[in-house]
Amino acid sequence: MPTHKRKILVTSALPYANGPIHLGHLVEYIQTDIWSRFQKMRGHDCHYVCADDAHGTPIMLHAEKRGITPEQLIKEISLEHQRDFAAFAIDFDCYYSTHSDENRELAETIYRRLNEADHITKRDVEQAYDPEKEMFLPDRFVKGECPKCHTPDQYGDSCESCGATYSPTELINPVSAVSGATPITRSSEHHFFKLENFAEMLRDWIKQGHVQEEMANKLSEWLEGELRDWDISRDAPYFGFEIPDAPGKYFYVWLDAPVGYMASFKKLCATKGLDFDEYWGKDSKTELYHFIGKDIVYFHALFWPAMLEGAGFRKPSGIFTHGFLTINGEKMSKSRGTFIKASTYIDHLNPEYLRYYFAAKLGNSVTDLDLNFDDFTSRVNSDLVGKVVNIASRCAGFIKKRFDGKLSANIDQPDLLAELVDAGDSIAESYEKRDYNRAMRDIMALADRANQYIDQKQPWVIAKEEGKDQELHQVCSMGINLFRILVTYLKPVLPVTVEKSEAFLNIPTLSWEDRKQPLTDHTINKFKPLMTRVDPASIEAIVEAEQRALGVRLAAELGAPGAKTTPVTKTTKQNKKGSQVEDDNTISFDDFAKVDLRIARITKAEHIEGADKLLQLTLDLGEMGSRNVFAGIKSAYQPEDLQGKLTVMVANLAPRKMRFGISEGMVLAAGPGGEDLWILEPHDGAQPGMKVK
Repeated sequence: MPTHKRKILVTSALPYANGPIHLGHLVEYIQTDIWSRFQKMRGHDCHYVCADDAHGTPIMLHAEKRGITPEQLIKEISLEHQRDFAAFAIDFDCYYSTHSDENRELAETIYRRLNEADHITKRDVEQAYDPEKEMFLPDRFVKGECPKCHTPDQYGDSCESCGATYSPTELINPVSAVSGATPITRSSEHHFFKLENFAEMLRDWIKQGHVQEEMANKLSEWLEGELRDWDISRDAPYFGFEIPDAPGKYFYVWLDAPVGYMASFKKLCATKGLDFDEYWGKDSKTELYHFIGKDIVYFHALFWPAMLEGAGFRKPSGIFTHGFLTINGEKMSKSRGTFIKASTYIDHLNPEYLRYYFAAKLGNSVTDLDLNFDDFTSRVNSDLVGKVVNIASRCAGFIKKRFDGKLSANIDQPDLLAELVDAGDSIAESYEKRDYNRAMRDIMALADRANQYIDQKQPWVIAKEEGKDQELHQVCSMGINLFRILVTYLKPVLPVTVEKSEAFLNIPTLSWEDRKQPLTDHTINKFKPLMTRVDPASIEAIVEAEQRALGVRLAAELGAPGAKTTPVTKTTKQNKKGSQVEDDNTISFDDFAKVDLRIARITKAEHIEGADKLLQLTLDLGEMGSRNVFAGIKSAYQPEDLQGKLTVMVANLAPRKMRFGISEGMVLAAGPGGEDLWILEPHDGAQPGMKVK
């Protein structure tokens, strides 16, 4: 047990209840879970809470599109999130939702206290308004031409092409992404939090080591100038909590989202009998740590501590920020199949492979980390299977068969055992500082020492020699004890594998201090394989599954009834001699990614004299001009049915000379053929020339 028992509350950023968990999300939850598990192994009172971030316009619109209530949607997403987290052994003490009574009460309490202390102000603001949907539009729900570089189809707050930032009112030819209508500008009273009131407090707080050095430098830059008031309200219709005494006004999602940390803990208090004020009161002596991504530092290290200070609650002890995840050196990409959902990974690979790989790459800095599939395969196979699990498999059989499963009464090399035990202090320090990569290096160095011992002793040779049973017994017992120390150190990272190891070793749940007392005169159970090698084919299957899912989503979003995709595979055919030869009709996804899909409006459709299957279409691509295309859809459409419709075309297909003229592209359609053939029709909000992503 520790000399000083700490009381710790740990949180991860709240996943948005509008979509699935993907590998980029898991960096943070695995990082936090490892730290939480380590603290619990050390005997500290550590509580890990989280919740779904369940409010906002996107959730309201998603539910409406699905024909269900927002409450039904967030319940459905919460179950999916918790399923995926459980599969990756993320062990929350409480996983809750920001759409809860506790969160409403706490958000209202904080707001009222801030308002009473004159930290809230009100003023009119002008916003984009959708006249058809009758709602104010968040910046990301307005699209148009960038006012700087004139790239079309850009969001209302920033341009993905040139990086410029602006307001939605500056967009050229703006369009509502909700209805397709042209937004108008309207004025509405909004509530603001006076962040500048806390500037001096924040400058001092940041200097006290509550954030990493890189983040402290960045925050100091932001704090050099005057801090702008923070808009904390949104107008109806909105899915969230209504602001007290302000009908039709709702808390902006980013106000009640961090309050969700408090609400989740309050729920845990009711379950476990904990004292909420002991952890969140102004004079709390407990420890509070937030694990977050670098994209939300502004909210967590400026707004959040200022809100807590102004409302009379304690501030975080530390905010631990991590970088982004890249895959094979690039941003996660849906078209390349590397935007990988947690559920897709689970279908093909052991989740603890990823836990270990992330641990081996994560330090306490804000550096991005890369999931390189070749390195992933090599490291898991070499470290976990080849070094750690191999120790137990090399020794357990002899103990079971030759010594009835009982370990020897003494230790063969006490100095080597002491070396591994003593290393626990520096490994613990690395875990504490979130230097997981250093901890994994040190653990694998110890695994190398253990394997060197076994290689030198060669128990498989000793087993064949007469009169050496005692030596064989001691060597294999020593190996089992070395294995036990290693899995103790790996337990925060590999909880499921270590639980299986505990069953094999026939021991209670391992604590950090258990490494100091060896197993002697102890009976172990039969060894069962703990982990198998990574099969590269499984990684390929994950990528292919995500590529197929993208194809299905694309077809569905573009409106093809019953659209489906079939994976392209290698087929065989007979050559002239009757032998089977491979017919490779595949293309790489790099080739597919070059396809430029654009929204087009069919301005004219005509029959072609002498053509049985073709119609001649004139397609409007906005600023890209018009194209003449011959499309084989005559069996399903009459020209008059097509004029004015939006569709999708391949805009960068080389012109092709045909019998009836030049075709300058290809219209996308789906279906078995004949009358059952449908051109892909995007939603009404699409505009000619928009790129299909």
